[in-house]
Amino acid sequence: MGRRGFKRVDSPGQADVIVVNTCAVRLDTEQRILERLEYLSGRYGSSRLIVAGCLAKARPGAVRRVAPRARLLGPQAVHLVGQLVEEPPGSMLLEAERDTSRMPSRLVESRRGLVATIMIQEGCLNNCSYCITKLARGGPRSYPPRVVVEAVRRAVEQGAVEVRLTGTDTGVYGVDLPGRPSLPDLVGMILDKVEGDYRLRIGMMTPEAAIELGRSLLEAYRDERVYKFFHIPVQSGDDGVLRVMGRRYTVGEFRRLHSRVKAWYPDSMFATDIIVGHPGETEEAFENTVRLVRELRFERVHLAQYSLRPHTRAAAMKQLSDSVKKTRSKRLSKIIEEITGEIFSSYIGRRVRGLVVERGFRANSLVARLDNYFPVVLPYEEGLLGRRVEVEVEDATFFDLRGKIIGVI
Repeated sequence: MGRRGFKRVDSPGQADVIVVNTCAVRLDTEQRILERLEYLSGRYGSSRLIVAGCLAKARPGAVRRVAPRARLLGPQAVHLVGQLVEEPPGSMLLEAERDTSRMPSRLVESRRGLVATIMIQEGCLNNCSYCITKLARGGPRSYPPRVVVEAVRRAVEQGAVEVRLTGTDTGVYGVDLPGRPSLPDLVGMILDKVEGDYRLRIGMMTPEAAIELGRSLLEAYRDERVYKFFHIPVQSGDDGVLRVMGRRYTVGEFRRLHSRVKAWYPDSMFATDIIVGHPGETEEAFENTVRLVRELRFERVHLAQYSLRPHTRAAAMKQLSDSVKKTRSKRLSKIIEEITGEIFSSYIGRRVRGLVVERGFRANSLVARLDNYFPVVLPYEEGLLGRRVEVEVEDATFFDLRGKIIGVI
């Protein structure tokens, strides 16, 4: 945007154009976004608004109701934001419907300090009953390996020490490309062609994609430059609920996948997602999920109550009451907190090595990442950003470890 002569300002009141990027995954998120758009539209005029992202594509009617003259950009049209800013406000282009059949011409990447985020693909092969994102993102579309490798090289040359490879389902990377290069192939190319002291964090992948990749996926993590971090959502610990959800694996298959990951990388962080209260979740099904969490002891669980989304199959199913969802969520959340607390507390007194990647949210603090991506909050010291350090862990919370710096490596 800066190359086109635009400048970011500090408040909407100072802006000639207001760009709002949106998410459509959850109902409560959608409601907050629509309230914000209605406020901005009423305060500054909807003709000054550009609404981008998944909500613009999946729920354009809802956006139009609160901001009738806003211009919309679907996820695949994000690269057109500069062009749209230059068009007069009266050009009522419904951008959510334009240019959604291909990937943006330029790879989507961002930088925040020493951390770079690079999208390697979007869309997925699944059609989960609860998911509205498929309506916005569609099927798999991957960036060619050479484009991703160049983006990683550019980020590292500009000072990034942590590069996050993201996507809707990174495990299906390459299924739509000539020759079908896989995620492990891509990781190998990056490590081979991009020099430097940096770390790759591989983003979320579905269990069936991880199972399909098999040994090649685990081999890709061998290099010390790859964080031993796996984000593989199970969503439920009950086979019946998984079938209703449209998930394409069984609990037994997921258990075996988890076991293989831990056999190769015992100290890895295995993060997962769980939805509580999906239609069809009986009390017995919920208890199966509780048992799975207790058994596998995930290092991190992203827990969410089922949220009804329009135009999805689950929206037409018999819904569980909010009270049931809240009760189950509260109980499982407590169990998750206990397990995570025990895992993190086991690090107290240990000496570990980490890479300092960013300043902390707390005043005068830094955050280092261990090889398994566990965060360690450290006292701020000048000149340590981007350096590898040896740390003694002194305390732990549900969110992170706390430590002191023993030395710089």
